Amino acid sequence: MRLITRPWSAKSLGEGGAFGPNDCLLGEFQGQAPRGLEYATLLSGMVRNTPTGLALVPYPKRDHAVAPEREDFPVRPRFGHDPVTEAEKEGAAALQHMNEVLARIQELEEALEDPAMLWERLREAWQRAEDEADPRMAEIVRQARRMQPVLREIEKRVRRVLRRHRELTPLDRVQEMDRASMVWLSRQPGRSIPERAGASQRILATVRRENFDTLENRVLHAYARLAVDAARQWIREHPSAKSSARYGQVDAFRKSCRTLARTLADLGVAIAPAGITPNYVLMQDRSYREVHDCWLRLLLRRRTEDDLWAWQAETWTDFAVLAIILAIDELDEAELVAQSPISWNEEAAGGRWFDQDRPIAVFWLRDTNRIVEVQARPEKPGALLSVARSHVALRISDPSRTDLPRRVAVWTPHAMRRLDLDECVIEAASLLNQMQPLALTEVLRHGLIITPARGRPETTSVTRGKVAVRAIALGPSGNDLAQGFQAVRDFVQGEIHETSK
Repeated sequence: MRLITRPWSAKSLGEGGAFGPNDCLLGEFQGQAPRGLEYATLLSGMVRNTPTGLALVPYPKRDHAVAPEREDFPVRPRFGHDPVTEAEKEGAAALQHMNEVLARIQELEEALEDPAMLWERLREAWQRAEDEADPRMAEIVRQARRMQPVLREIEKRVRRVLRRHRELTPLDRVQEMDRASMVWLSRQPGRSIPERAGASQRILATVRRENFDTLENRVLHAYARLAVDAARQWIREHPSAKSSARYGQVDAFRKSCRTLARTLADLGVAIAPAGITPNYVLMQDRSYREVHDCWLRLLLRRRTEDDLWAWQAETWTDFAVLAIILAIDELDEAELVAQSPISWNEEAAGGRWFDQDRPIAVFWLRDTNRIVEVQARPEKPGALLSVARSHVALRISDPSRTDLPRRVAVWTPHAMRRLDLDECVIEAASLLNQMQPLALTEVLRHGLIITPARGRPETTSVTRGKVAVRAIALGPSGNDLAQGFQAVRDFVQGEIHETSK
């Protein structure tokens, strides 16, 4: 497999080279798929009767990895650990960006509750995300709202059990003796029980003491500590939302969980490990059952973060596809005539939260009489998209004319550090120019690059003859989202106007 750092790049990484944080982790192969490497196939097509494919290599979970070599990457921060060093801060910023992208993707799940209003509801959610003072919904936000009264109720009646212990007890307070106590008594000198009790008048007897170290309280303790870490991470990622109601709820929930964890520690309650088998109380007591369910959800979030971190580029592609669909749907003349069923996954698989057929959406533009298809990871991309290494595209056609269909290549490059847009558009335009002799059954002259803004939203473009490429630095929230999404709108409108000539 030939390793490349950009989807439009003609240069390979070279033998002995290593991917760095400024690179897109891509590979191109011909013939059979490579073996012995961890990768995801983004595109699979035919070029001059030769099978070709575009593969994505995951980000390393440590600062380096082998096969292929990946070095100097930021490391995902430890859960509940505040960043201190520059490397940790870079990793925290990357994690925050990942979580914001996930939030935009997961808002699709809520919008799917009303399929007829799917894109309108998703657009409203994204518009709210443009205001950083109105922070994103997350699992810890939902739990802060739901679990605060539940924890208050449990604090009033923390379950306890009476456990038997043997200890020296005054004679007048002895209520129960077991076999070991009687053996002990029989070995003491004396002819009567008072004589055997000695000067202290105490004998070994069985007593019952309150004990709070039960399985359900261990789960409660583990949940409280985990919720504190999750809430602290969410608060750290939203410093500009201190005046919002969500921020206040999460902060109050964090303080309540911290107090509860200290109380349980003082009572001698241990921390339950992950994977315990729930007992009767955890299954039948309503409050403890909710604690157990929420604990499992937070544990699942931690386990899936490794997978999401590794496959952020796949999640970014889904985010870019949704942005394009929303931009087309906003056109006054656009009418959604076909939409592939969207299947939401309970867990992210390879960084992807939903699956859909191809194309994901088809629009009819009434005034210009055009059909626009949004294609994501097409099963049969054709020679042009295969050579362009573009696994997202727009297909624009006029049903009333016999003109060749026109495609727009959409690249969604993702790297841990911001890409140079000027360099990107020049290289992508050069590739499109070289491809033109292959354009026999379709037209592909324009391209769009959507890449993470990383705090610097920007738009740039280049034109080389009939070839034009525009690059947009887009973000998942705040000003990065507002400016970047407006640039996507402008591009879509310009492409429609171009095809109407």
